[in-house]
Amino acid sequence: MYAGKNNNVIRRAVVLVGGMLLSTSLYSATDIAQLSLSQAEKLAVQADPLINSQLSTARALENESIASGTLPDPKFRLGMFNVPLDSFDIKENPTTQLRLGIQQQFPRGDMLDIKLEQNRIKARAAQARAEDARRKILRDLREAYLNLYYEVRAAEVVLDTKKLFSKLVKITEDQYAAGRANQQDVIRADLELSRLDDRYTKILSKQDQYRAVLAQWIGDAAWQPLDTLFPQLPEPRFSDINNIITQHPMIVAQTDEVAAARKMTEMAKQDYRPGYNAFIEYRKRFGDNPDGTQRNDLMAAMVTMDIPLFTENRQDKKVAAREQQVRAARFRLDDKLRMLKSLYEKSKAMYERAAEREQLYHDSLIRSARKNSEAALNAYQSGVTEFTTLMRAQITELEVRLNELRVRVDKAIAQARLLYITGE
Repeated sequence: MYAGKNNNVIRRAVVLVGGMLLSTSLYSATDIAQLSLSQAEKLAVQADPLINSQLSTARALENESIASGTLPDPKFRLGMFNVPLDSFDIKENPTTQLRLGIQQQFPRGDMLDIKLEQNRIKARAAQARAEDARRKILRDLREAYLNLYYEVRAAEVVLDTKKLFSKLVKITEDQYAAGRANQQDVIRADLELSRLDDRYTKILSKQDQYRAVLAQWIGDAAWQPLDTLFPQLPEPRFSDINNIITQHPMIVAQTDEVAAARKMTEMAKQDYRPGYNAFIEYRKRFGDNPDGTQRNDLMAAMVTMDIPLFTENRQDKKVAAREQQVRAARFRLDDKLRMLKSLYEKSKAMYERAAEREQLYHDSLIRSARKNSEAALNAYQSGVTEFTTLMRAQITELEVRLNELRVRVDKAIAQARLLYITGE
């Protein structure tokens, strides 16, 4: 019974300590007053396990390249030969010897140099994949942050409109009491106010969803208030698309994969060349010759060589298989190039059209919607227009304000996707 209690205490202590460690990690960052996009980016990149994994892989391959380019360790041989079993007297038999030898293996052809270069290529590919992972994290985090920014600001717009609609309800009730409005106007005003409450609740739900997405990269910091300023991103580069894409880390990594596959083909071709084993041995002899002279010590040296005569079922097939792997890697490279170019064209079109729409909202739509709602309110209070016209004008202004914010966010999202391709 006491053992069970002790185990429970230990488990609780472990959970408590683990929680304390987690809360003090990079993911918590609860001391942030307002979470800006740049702060979120730093937290995400510093703590991401995929980036660190690829970098560790690159370092491992660098070390492995040095090891793979080194000759195998020599083998030491020690033994007694021709010892008589009846007496175990090492001086009795003239052929009894103590042998000490060293054997060294030399791989086929240029196998060591090719392995060294292949691992270096793989290390470069891992570094490129780490950079690609960093760009993808920034792209996805920026998109989630921007969508969250939209929902936060949209909630503020809805709350502003809700205050206005509350005043409209009061105005409508006064108009109804004075006999200048009907009961349907009062009901319609209450209905629109309730619809705004529902819309506000939906916006809060989306905020929670986007914060949960951010939390996978930055932890508890995702639940902090956002910076009020609109997130600013670097301008993407619109130069030669083919040159930009070929320098993209995903393409660089796949190009290195093709080069590494070619090295595998070169290694397979080395099997047509012989490998060598060199052996040198010192042989100590015991006892004396029949004439009383001391027996001479001996030395042996030997070289063994592979003879690749029957290559049809092994070397030929192995080279053919490696060549097919090179083709497969090239096809994957072509597919990634095509996919990346399509993503660039799509994001560029989205960015340019969003910029045009943003300018349109800035130049006329926002101002026109505001003037229209003000004019409708004055006309309704003067008894010139109906309540339906007033409601339509107020809802139109709300939609225009939200659309203007959505267009700005969509432009920034397209900008983030372009930055993933072009770099910063």
